Amino acid sequence: MSASTSSWQSPATGTEFSGILKEQETFGTGRGDTASDQINSWFDELMLQSGLGISPSMLLALCVCSGITLGGLVFVIQENLLTTAFAMLIGFILPVIVTMIIRTRRQDKMTRQLPDMVEQLARAAKTGRSVEQSLAMVAADTQDPLGGELKLAAGRVEMGMPLKDALRDLPDRTGLETLRLLSTTLTVQQQTGGDIVTVLERLSRTVRDRLMFQGRLRAATAASRATAILMIVLPPAVLAFFVFRKPTYLTELMASSWGRNTTLLAIGLEIIGALWIMQILKNSERI
Repeated sequence: MSASTSSWQSPATGTEFSGILKEQETFGTGRGDTASDQINSWFDELMLQSGLGISPSMLLALCVCSGITLGGLVFVIQENLLTTAFAMLIGFILPVIVTMIIRTRRQDKMTRQLPDMVEQLARAAKTGRSVEQSLAMVAADTQDPLGGELKLAAGRVEMGMPLKDALRDLPDRTGLETLRLLSTTLTVQQQTGGDIVTVLERLSRTVRDRLMFQGRLRAATAASRATAILMIVLPPAVLAFFVFRKPTYLTELMASSWGRNTTLLAIGLEIIGALWIMQILKNSERI
């Protein structure tokens, strides 16, 4: 009777049960082989790290609805096709911008939670608990949003998934490089052994030092970052002012080849400059 019971329970505690985990909907492959795949992968990463819990196709549908709504409103007011197209473009990218802001705030909050979480993990390991038990205890005590990501990893371990696989996508889900180091540390310690408490304590001090340095860097470069953001926002704002002040402004500007070529060149340079500045800001704030 006991043998029959153990054979019935083994699938629930083995890796077979982890196969019921739902796959994440994605548009890109993550390899970045082509430009379109890079854009799709960036879009998937944005949705995953924002923590909104909606699929990329849902956000894309929101972008379409926002563009149609704003474009229709402008068309009713001005009855101009060029300004309507301009408004539709703004409405289409507006949900993406809001999602980027949400992701940034979420990452900032998780970054502030990291040092205390690592210290708590070290204290749990001091009591003789295994890595899996320490992770589950810390995940239960940590508040969202970091606590939610840890609970997801701990839940996967409880369902039978190996720790290495359960922690594999944690850095990608959060966008924090420090969690990649933490995942590697826990995985290597489980496989080879070692003094995990000392490693976690050193990691906690390192994270605190990096947070302090990042705070000083933000204070020293606050004016430069504000100027960069102003350079991105000001040209579209000026164009929008003239377009809504005079509905035929854009039509008259595009009527001549000089005005059309200059406008298209300005839009292209604006996009390139915005992407460049955003990449610089992202690299300077990465932790």
